[in-house]
Amino acid sequence: MFDIGWTELLVVGVVALIVVGPEDLPKMFRTLGRFTGRAKGLAREFTSAMNDAADSTGIKDIKNDLNDMTSKKGLGLDALDGMADSFEKWDPLADGDTDEGEERSMLTPDRAAAAKKIEAAAAKKASDRLAAEAEAAEQAAKAAEAPKPAAKKPAAKKPAAKKTAAKKAPAKKKPAAKKTAPKTGDKT
Repeated sequence: MFDIGWTELLVVGVVALIVVGPEDLPKMFRTLGRFTGRAKGLAREFTSAMNDAADSTGIKDIKNDLNDMTSKKGLGLDALDGMADSFEKWDPLADGDTDEGEERSMLTPDRAAAAKKIEAAAAKKASDRLAAEAEAAEQAAKAAEAPKPAAKKPAAKKPAAKKTAAKKAPAKKKPAAKKTAPKTGDKT
């Protein structure tokens, strides 16, 4: 409850020695010890009284009944755990002590033939896929090893052909607009 370490106790002891004094310090500690002893006794007495009251009302029996009802055994979960364990440990080949060939022989002839066809097709698909992956990896390795060709420079642009246009007649100049002088006389 209270987190008091040895360093805190040492500090309290030094402060008490300074404040109370060396003559009265043993009397103070003895009184403090008696007080804490009485407090612990009262706490023990209170706890035992509460436990006795709970026992007399039957709360302990109700608690035990609830614990029994909610236990794995009470809910039937222990049987479920046992079944789950047996299911996880179940080996279909160990029961009949058969191997795949013997299991196939227990099938009807039509189903056994279909099972063989399915297994053969799956094996062929798997080998084809592995071969394709190996070929792709080989091509990727070759592509990584092959030097890349240098990028081609674009061809130089040819200068545009000069146009030999007919000489144009010089453009006629427009006469400059006449500037009018501001009127002098009306100032408002």
